[in-house]
Amino acid sequence: MHHTYDSPAQAKAKKLNQHCVCATLDRPEVVRSLANQLGDNADEMLSSAAWHHFFSDAAVFVPSQDLDHMMAIARALEAATALPDYRRRVLSRAPQSAQADPGPMGAFMGYDFHLSEEGPRLIEVNTNAGGAFLNAALARAQLQCCSGATRVAWAEDFDAAVIAQFENEWRAQRGSGRPKSIAIVDDQPTEQYLYPEFRLAQQLFRDNGIDALIVSPSELRYESGVLYSGDKRIDMVYNRLVDFALEAPEHTALRSAWLDGGAVITPNPFAHALFADKRNLAEWSDPSTLQNWGLSPENVELLRCGIPRTVNVAASNADDLWQQRRQWFFKPVAGYGSKGVYRGSKLTKRTFSQILESDYIAQAYVPPSERLVLVDGERKMLKVDVRLYTYRGNLILAAARLYQGQTTNFRTPGGGFAPILLEQN
Repeated sequence: MHHTYDSPAQAKAKKLNQHCVCATLDRPEVVRSLANQLGDNADEMLSSAAWHHFFSDAAVFVPSQDLDHMMAIARALEAATALPDYRRRVLSRAPQSAQADPGPMGAFMGYDFHLSEEGPRLIEVNTNAGGAFLNAALARAQLQCCSGATRVAWAEDFDAAVIAQFENEWRAQRGSGRPKSIAIVDDQPTEQYLYPEFRLAQQLFRDNGIDALIVSPSELRYESGVLYSGDKRIDMVYNRLVDFALEAPEHTALRSAWLDGGAVITPNPFAHALFADKRNLAEWSDPSTLQNWGLSPENVELLRCGIPRTVNVAASNADDLWQQRRQWFFKPVAGYGSKGVYRGSKLTKRTFSQILESDYIAQAYVPPSERLVLVDGERKMLKVDVRLYTYRGNLILAAARLYQGQTTNFRTPGGGFAPILLEQN
């Protein structure tokens, strides 16, 4: 699949991203709609200072062929994860809890891309990608932009796609029916930055006849093959923990329910090992290995172009990586969010020696694209990351994050989540 990056849609999207200053977010509307859905304490959640940088006023323009290309890369990667040799490789280094595969593939897969001059490049995969519910609310509260681009990048019906995904996860393990109760689980959920999102998820489940609780794992207990919160039986867990292997002592009940099949847990340790362990990027970006394992030539080519070359950092390649550090981005294998991530050009010798003592990967650096925004009347160029939220190769929603600095954050004035508007040829 070869792309020339000069189609009319691409030229138009680029021009709009660099020049259009329309503020398309209807802020009162998004606050109204979230307050409606969140009920009682919506105000205190939405008035915190953090929330001011949560949503950008601007939308990001993406050619629809780029979205198609990103989805093709995601599907090629999912085809690779189905190969027996690939599975043997990743499970050989995965924790004990990841060895079981009861069927679920993981709700809300997140694929993060930079839109390079040569086309989209996948920089990261996340199994419990946050933000989808908030991005759906954001996409619904957009005003018309001067460009006339109106098609928002998401499933025909976001709510239906979300419910279908959880029912599908249930059937993958249980065969038929649907869960009666779902627990949305995170450590100290009410303290979490994305707590309003847990509330939106809870509301959606309840509106669709599924009882939903938001609990911390310490409130769960596992008895005679059943997971409980208080005296309530929990059929299914929407897992938002960053203890991906469920190894922490306070996650014992959840871990037992997982190993025992007492509850359907999504995403789970198996899905994390298969998709989100950062060492997997080294396999996906190695065409000859993928070819030997039996991946189709089209998919090998999609991944060769679509995934920046990634290597495991080791004593044997340390000198080369240090010499060429400007070309690399360093990420901890077990990290999440952007903790412990370094751009090679900013590295000191001391930090590099610490990297050598921990588990790190080095990924060829791909500069992100940019989007012009107005901040207090001033023009600023912010970096753009695009995240696709998918389920089994189907798009649920695409969204952008605008930021300044080495990695995405929600502290940049003018930055935050932004909807994606598609440009057609």
